[in-house]
Amino acid sequence: MPTNPATVPRHIEALRWPVEPAQGGWYTDAEHDAVRKVLAESDDWRTGWKAVPYTDAFEEAFTAHTGAGHAVAFNSGGTAMEMILRYLRLAPEDEVISCAINFVGPHIAVIGQGGRLVLAEPEPVTLNLDVADTERVISPRTRAILLTHWNGAVADVRPLLDLADRHPHPVHGPPVVIVDAARACGGRTPTGARVGVEGWATVFSFESKKLMTTFGQGGVVTTNNSALAERLRRLRAYGGRDHWGTNQMMSKIQAAVGIVQLSRLDDMNSARISRAHRRTQALEGIDELTLPPALGGGQHLYYRYNLLVPDEWAGGGRHKLMNVLAATYGVGSIISDPVTYLGHGLISEHASGQHCPRAERLAARLLCPILHPRMSPGDEAAICDAIRRATADVARTHRATD
Repeated sequence: MPTNPATVPRHIEALRWPVEPAQGGWYTDAEHDAVRKVLAESDDWRTGWKAVPYTDAFEEAFTAHTGAGHAVAFNSGGTAMEMILRYLRLAPEDEVISCAINFVGPHIAVIGQGGRLVLAEPEPVTLNLDVADTERVISPRTRAILLTHWNGAVADVRPLLDLADRHPHPVHGPPVVIVDAARACGGRTPTGARVGVEGWATVFSFESKKLMTTFGQGGVVTTNNSALAERLRRLRAYGGRDHWGTNQMMSKIQAAVGIVQLSRLDDMNSARISRAHRRTQALEGIDELTLPPALGGGQHLYYRYNLLVPDEWAGGGRHKLMNVLAATYGVGSIISDPVTYLGHGLISEHASGQHCPRAERLAARLLCPILHPRMSPGDEAAICDAIRRATADVARTHRATD
């Protein structure tokens, strides 16, 4: 059974800064103007809330932004992922490889669409899916590799595409590479390409905490595969006239706001990157903390600001640091993300017998203190000071007990 790992400090009532931002981006007068315009025109019974003109415009803007051939908007990133997997018609023996450190959503989607989830280790710097370990677990039954740009650190898709080409499925050909970019919208890959143009399909989420948001929910799939794009458009709209489908359309007001948010995404991401880099400068020299990797060129968007405590602090020491930050300094932090099979009953049952020791050890060292680009300089300085002091407090405790 899963261990239900703690994801918030026990002393949450003492927090001055929450464990995570409730909204990742932010709205300006332009978003408010877009909402007022849609409200005004949709109040006419002749016009109503038909979304198509707005979703078409949003999709066109998104293809232009990413450079992908197609963009298909959905009501959420989760439903978009499910429909991509549904397209594959997974049989129970069909395998989908994904990193064990992950948000539970993609793993639940694999299970829900009938495939076998195969877990692989993260590489130790970015905690993205490790290519070498993916090659260890790939098999003739592999239908897909599901790569997550974890916490805003953009992975290189090309080695996984090459790996897939070297290990074709005997019926379906090379496994497809599905990219979960829920936390990396607007980022760039090591080739300089926008996230969303490499891989068979890329899923974006616009849930409230994401880098841009469309009224708290929403998603897009980008792909260069015309057949996939056509099928996704049917699946989200009751299947057209001949096929199964359901209602997963993005709403008119979500699309209107999304157009504005997308136009501002680079500026919002730049502000987040700058804030994260200043925090890294402020925390340099703390021997007990491994700071996030500095990836240039928009390759790290810092959806979370990841810290790793020393190996000897794994588990209990990490929890102690989170609780000192909360109880003494009022700073919230979150474990984003635990190993999925240790924290979710369905995944644990489905992945029975699978074990990723590197993932478990890294996740036990991980904490993500609150970060948002709109924090005041004073708040950010206080948080950095708290991290430095709390780490020293825990280090003294560990030295005293050694």
